[in-house]
Amino acid sequence: MDEPPRDPFLDDPSDPAQALEALDGDHVDEPLSPDEREDALNDLEDLEIFRVLLEPDGVRGVVVDCSDCGEAHYVGWDLMQANLRQLLDVGATRVHEPPFDPDPHDYVTWDYARGYADGTMRAADTSEES
Repeated sequence: MDEPPRDPFLDDPSDPAQALEALDGDHVDEPLSPDEREDALNDLEDLEIFRVLLEPDGVRGVVVDCSDCGEAHYVGWDLMQANLRQLLDVGATRVHEPPFDPDPHDYVTWDYARGYADGTMRAADTSEES
């Protein structure tokens, strides 16, 4: 019986293949803590409100400052929703391709979207009281 060659990194704690495990589709991260899960669920609800309010005005999604690379990532509504669902299901977001040549004017920050939603709700409450 022919045996396969011995793995040269077998039992080596600095095996470079360990870095590939994070890219493996079967790799499961730690589940979210109850507080992290609640935050992600709240973000998912907020995202839907932001989309309903801002998409009709041409806003295509949110811009997020990436702490890993230090650059802005322009994330469409559907992709952001998928990322949050993936975070809830697996405990981490998957790697994705950013939009090609996005127009920064088509995206808003999360804080802008939250402020816009809060302002819209306050204005609606004020008009109901009148």
